[in-house]
Amino acid sequence: MDRNTVDPLSVASHTLSTGDRIPCIGLGTFGSDKYGPDEIAAAVDGALKVGYRLIDCAACYGNEDKIGPVFESALKNGLKREELFVISKVWNDSHGYQAVQRSCEKSLRDLKLDYLDAYLVHWPFPNYHAPGCDGDSRNPDSRPYLHDEFMETWAGVEELVKRGLVRNPGVSNVTIPKLRLILKDAKIRPVLNEMELHPSFQQGELFQFTLDNGMQPIGYCPIGSPSRPERDRSADDVNDMEMPELKAIAERHNVHPALICLKWAVQRGQIPIPFSVKPAQYLSNLKAVTGDKLTREEMNVLRGLDRNARMIKGQVFLWPGAKSWLDLWDVDGVIPGWTSD
Repeated sequence: MDRNTVDPLSVASHTLSTGDRIPCIGLGTFGSDKYGPDEIAAAVDGALKVGYRLIDCAACYGNEDKIGPVFESALKNGLKREELFVISKVWNDSHGYQAVQRSCEKSLRDLKLDYLDAYLVHWPFPNYHAPGCDGDSRNPDSRPYLHDEFMETWAGVEELVKRGLVRNPGVSNVTIPKLRLILKDAKIRPVLNEMELHPSFQQGELFQFTLDNGMQPIGYCPIGSPSRPERDRSADDVNDMEMPELKAIAERHNVHPALICLKWAVQRGQIPIPFSVKPAQYLSNLKAVTGDKLTREEMNVLRGLDRNARMIKGQVFLWPGAKSWLDLWDVDGVIPGWTSD
């Protein structure tokens, strides 16, 4: 291997509750409304060539039909299907038993795959909003989390597992109160839980609950999402890259602060899925988690940087009568209903 690639076998992996193995880092494919489908597909192609084997996709990203030919070409040119771990997600407009199956079937056609290694319910609400909308957008048909409705969607995901189209079902953007209900009623338990995770937003309680219940945490926005859409920005946001303690650790390791975030994530036990279309960046991201490790003292410093600083607040999913984006996250341990109480 030359210095512009990483041996995939040198990348650590986790064993899931199903026995499948998943790499400790992947490439995200949400372009933050800034990059087109062709650019992102080219990044996936480049990432596979430098050593990535985990690719995180989703129907709502609008690029699976471009990524599919990349997978098809790679598999025709020597990459074995069992070496590749592909995640996709059902979007909010396709909740329901039959709709989730149709959505998965379309993702499989677009991605040119016979099965998905993981399939997640992207958000626990059937609250659709148009791609690229601003943060003040609201769908008048939006509604709060309704457990029976969610479990109808989950039953559709379970059927996908039975059909052999999905190997590992999962959830995303859920909370402990919602997970308690889902785990109680699911016939096939979630294997993966994807959530926002970075040094200033560590979600310690949810993270531990996920592990304690046999689910593998996947962390999106692993470096604090500096290129996130404007709708997800607010005046009180924390910039992880500018935290003095994190910058000091980066200086000691002679790397960019973003790479410290990725090292921290992998050593903590979550799977980061950083997005980049720049070859130098996605290569350095991969190299970061196969190189020198953070010390116990450095991990403790980073543990102390938690500011409960959620970046992706999800306000576009609010329903009539909801008080604020906090209602999406059950901050008082109770799932709000129509009156947000």
